[in-house]
Amino acid sequence: MLAICPGSFDPVTHGHLDVIERAAALFDEVIVAVGRNSAKNYLFTLDERLDLMREVTGEWPNVSVEALDGLLADFARAKGAGVLVKGLRFASDFDFELQMAHINAVVGSVETVMLPASSQWATLSSTMIREVASYGGDVAAFVPDVVARQIRRKAKGMEHADG
Repeated sequence: MLAICPGSFDPVTHGHLDVIERAAALFDEVIVAVGRNSAKNYLFTLDERLDLMREVTGEWPNVSVEALDGLLADFARAKGAGVLVKGLRFASDFDFELQMAHINAVVGSVETVMLPASSQWATLSSTMIREVASYGGDVAAFVPDVVARQIRRKAKGMEHADG
């Protein structure tokens, strides 16, 4: 069965990779769908996020990486995927993902499997990583080495607005 792990992955964290690795063990094929949203301010461009994700998931032969533009349900239908895989950290994640699961089931006839975050990554978020990096903090413990290097490179150009 083909499953899709969607997200913005800006940046991809060890928590994301844990969910992707577990999905790869459960399903025959996994597409990591890297989304773009014009309303979001990203640290990395879509192409950079795709390249980083391909590099850090390369060890799993049944995992591929593709750009997601538009409705996830449409993407899943076009790929012939029957399952979406979402990682959950907190009750608020569950509340949001349950709503999305119901919508995707109706709009896209696709099921959603929710995997709880591993305890060591349960409080980790890409937003937190970007915030720490914007102040020059070291995020190497939370992201793969290649991602940490790219964050350090980007962080040199990041400015923090007082507010």
